[in-house]
Amino acid sequence: MKVVVCYAYVFFFVFLAGAVNAALSEETPSAGSNSTEFIRKCCAATLYPGLCYTSLSGYANEVQQSTVELAHVAAKVTLARLRSTAFHVAALRRNATGPERGALRDCSEQLDDAAEWARNTVKELKGLAGAVGPKVASRVSNALTWMSAALTCEDTCTDGLLMVAAGSVKADVCHRVRKVEKYTSNALALIHSLGFNR
Repeated sequence: MKVVVCYAYVFFFVFLAGAVNAALSEETPSAGSNSTEFIRKCCAATLYPGLCYTSLSGYANEVQQSTVELAHVAAKVTLARLRSTAFHVAALRRNATGPERGALRDCSEQLDDAAEWARNTVKELKGLAGAVGPKVASRVSNALTWMSAALTCEDTCTDGLLMVAAGSVKADVCHRVRKVEKYTSNALALIHSLGFNR
């Protein structure tokens, strides 16, 4: 009889522990969930919140709930997009002729410059979360300046193409660059927010 009672207690506590764990898992949001909601909230302050969230939510574990890390990741994503677009434009330039070739050359150079500015931004934001003192404001200011320069280079690229190039090449390149501009704009907004939320 005592053995039966002991087993009954064991099963009861096992069942109770399982029920408590299930309840906690339902009521307590996971760290990943908290981080993705944090990213969604920060992205709401950008010009393209949907793109911002979809492009950055996959980095929730890296970002956690750090505005600095979010801006850093956004800059890295922008840099990757810029490099890909610059490579595509360079390939098109090799097969182009006449004024279109010159416009693509100029655009390619502008995108290379934009990528360099974005790379500088990534370097400036790396490790910023652990920085203290006046250097923090200086580094944020540098990052803003460089990402703004990248956006200017992107604009210059499309302006030149609109004046010279025609047809499918112009449409393709302008579409790609304008998409990159959205990533750059979002990164710029997230960097700008560091002056208020850090």
